[in-house]
Amino acid sequence: MSNDIDNGYFCDGITEEIINALTKVKGLKVIARTSSFAFKNKNIDVRHIGNQLGVSTVLEGSIRIFNKRIRINVQLIRTNDGFQVWSQNFDRKLEDIFVLQDEISLIIAEQIRENFGHLHISERISIIGTKDINAYKLYLKGRAYQLNWALEDYIKAIDYYKKSIKIDENFYDAYFALSRSYGILSSWGVIEKNEGEENAKRYLAQGLKINSISYLSYFSKSSLCFWNKWNYNKGIEYLIKTLHQNPSYAIAFEGIAEIYMATNQLDKALLNINKAIDISPLSPNHYFTKGNIYFLKKEYVKAIDLLNECLRIDPNFLLAIETKLACFIFLNDASNFRNYIASMPQLISPEVCEILFSIINKEQVNIAIDSVKIDIEESFKSIYPWHFYFLIHAGKTDEALEVFKEKMKLKVGQLVNFRLDPFFEPLRKHKKFQLIEKKVLSSGFVPLKKSGSNTIQKNTSKPLDKAEVVKYKLDLNTYIENKKPFLNPNLTLKNLAESIKLHPNKLSWLLNEYLNQNFNEFINKYRLEHFKNEVLKPSNSHLTLLGIAYESGFNSKTVFNTFFKKETGITPRQWLKSQN
Repeated sequence: MSNDIDNGYFCDGITEEIINALTKVKGLKVIARTSSFAFKNKNIDVRHIGNQLGVSTVLEGSIRIFNKRIRINVQLIRTNDGFQVWSQNFDRKLEDIFVLQDEISLIIAEQIRENFGHLHISERISIIGTKDINAYKLYLKGRAYQLNWALEDYIKAIDYYKKSIKIDENFYDAYFALSRSYGILSSWGVIEKNEGEENAKRYLAQGLKINSISYLSYFSKSSLCFWNKWNYNKGIEYLIKTLHQNPSYAIAFEGIAEIYMATNQLDKALLNINKAIDISPLSPNHYFTKGNIYFLKKEYVKAIDLLNECLRIDPNFLLAIETKLACFIFLNDASNFRNYIASMPQLISPEVCEILFSIINKEQVNIAIDSVKIDIEESFKSIYPWHFYFLIHAGKTDEALEVFKEKMKLKVGQLVNFRLDPFFEPLRKHKKFQLIEKKVLSSGFVPLKKSGSNTIQKNTSKPLDKAEVVKYKLDLNTYIENKKPFLNPNLTLKNLAESIKLHPNKLSWLLNEYLNQNFNEFINKYRLEHFKNEVLKPSNSHLTLLGIAYESGFNSKTVFNTFFKKETGITPRQWLKSQN
């Protein structure tokens, strides 16, 4: 949260980095940035958020920047009852943000593990490619523009990324972002093809020299292979490597879906876009892609439903707006088509679209076809090349095939789904079209092999063998009985693990796998038994129940009462009365 626009970018970036860091914790499902940010600055009941996102726990927080200091407040809340599991405040110098991001991410992961179950947590999970705060701020501004997914905003993003690497020439994330931005702009005709691709390759190479194994390095390689080279196999290969590094990177699943769409494998495309939606259920991009899959399947009513979901989240999502218009054309839904054109001033070439509707649906065209002004080059700078589609359906077949041939040589983004695009239907019977299609599919850019798999192998090895399990169970019980560490309200899994000389990841696994308890359940049971013993002693009759609970290691009234009732089915006072 920040009223200052520049600091707003910065706060969003910190939040995203914490999200990215948590996705690196194996076994932890984390909702992606786009869906998480849908609730930014909104006063919505946490139970409603949990229902919309399909999560059991929400991490809520705020970020404030003032006088070169940063204050971050975070709290972990259960979505079924709104119970605050944990909260903490951090107040540091702004220059310490890189260390603080990692610290917060680790503490959050540890709190989730202690309260909900085993997770394997690395020593560091938040790694930023720069230590320069100004370079980082500029990068985050660029990223904010890039994430608008509007072609004109990519140009603004490029400017900020360049300023970022001018400050820190080793900031590899900025190089990878530059590569993707140039690649997309050249693919979609916004900038000159060869110049754009050369810049994309150059910045990718510079980033790889610094960090060749970042998940963003593989994602950037995939983007260049698919969108600029139409090399489907390499594109998938790099996306799988992306997911090995970051299994919760929803955009990578969307990328796999897009490659399957381009190679006429729509069932596989649906499988992967559904995985993306599972990770980010409020992403307009993912619903657009799923709607586009059904558009290519010619299931236009289903496509419209999904495009409407995209537009409910982001009413200005131009790709969805244009694809929805295309659906009305092929449904021959004149009423909705014309109402939609009238209500959407952001539509590109609406006059040509109206003529196209009439031609495709065999209505009377009230204008001479030859008098329609066509600008093919300008049309291919837009998301939908409506003027090119007009050529196809206006009987200008030879001209359309020549344009198709030239644009296919350039592998422009607008034609990436040419094999299934319904607008291409009149061309498919022509020999020239078939030869061009065959040439594209036989020049090294072939559909994926059926044996290919994007399954990520899981590590099934156990952190402790049977003998070690026996030893550490005994060590744990002995230490608990003798030292009574549960009386310390600030006891953590890490503290306990150090005391019995066992790595926290292994102790977490031991508790959950062999004792079927998370850390807090395990410790609170000892606290509960201690409370029961102490509360019955005549010498403690002058103490309150809550006072004895605190003496037993519980750190809040709510935690004590909730756990007591969960274990016994009654309140502490009811239990005491039953004992008397």
